[in-house]
Amino acid sequence: MSTGLRRFRDPAPEVGKPRERCCELCAEPVGERHAHVVDVGSRALMCACRGCHLLFTTEGAAMGRFLAVPGRHLYAPRLVLSEDDWEELQIPVRMAFLFHNSALGRTVALYPSPGGATESELPMETWERVLAANPALADVRPDVEALLVDRGPDGFVCHLVPIDACYELVGLVRTLWKGFDGGREAWEAIDSFFTDLRGRGRVVGVPAGGGNRD
Repeated sequence: MSTGLRRFRDPAPEVGKPRERCCELCAEPVGERHAHVVDVGSRALMCACRGCHLLFTTEGAAMGRFLAVPGRHLYAPRLVLSEDDWEELQIPVRMAFLFHNSALGRTVALYPSPGGATESELPMETWERVLAANPALADVRPDVEALLVDRGPDGFVCHLVPIDACYELVGLVRTLWKGFDGGREAWEAIDSFFTDLRGRGRVVGVPAGGGNRD
């Protein structure tokens, strides 16, 4: 049962007392830090207890409807991506995440915005060229992992992350962004988020002679 429906079933929490987080598959309490499962058809990201999460790590469980979000983090500090490629990808902001959406049968690109996750049209020929130039990142798992690209002053970097990390970033931007440029609080939170990802990620290389292409 979804969180939206459960609020009508469960008793209202006491005034001033936060509602306990529960697994959206079996209703067991999960705590603040917990795993997630993706509903492939609806694209819903569901809170999961350890047992339910482990259940959906098995290939073919629930006929593939639910997939456990893994915990893999990779960090490519020198993504092979040119400015022309970035323009062709039609991403108008500094950062975006890309993942294969099985329900649509294609890779999609989204970027955080004050209104939530905004989809950008993705020219597949350009994206396939970028993946071919960065083979260490090419095995990103459909639906549950994403490539989070950040365009910094020294070029492009990329994090292969669980899909829930991308929506954590979306939440930061949506909650903290103020005015046209976002404001100091938002950018401090974004920088802290990427610092944390760098600390978690196993560094992966690029082809010999690689780097950001001019």
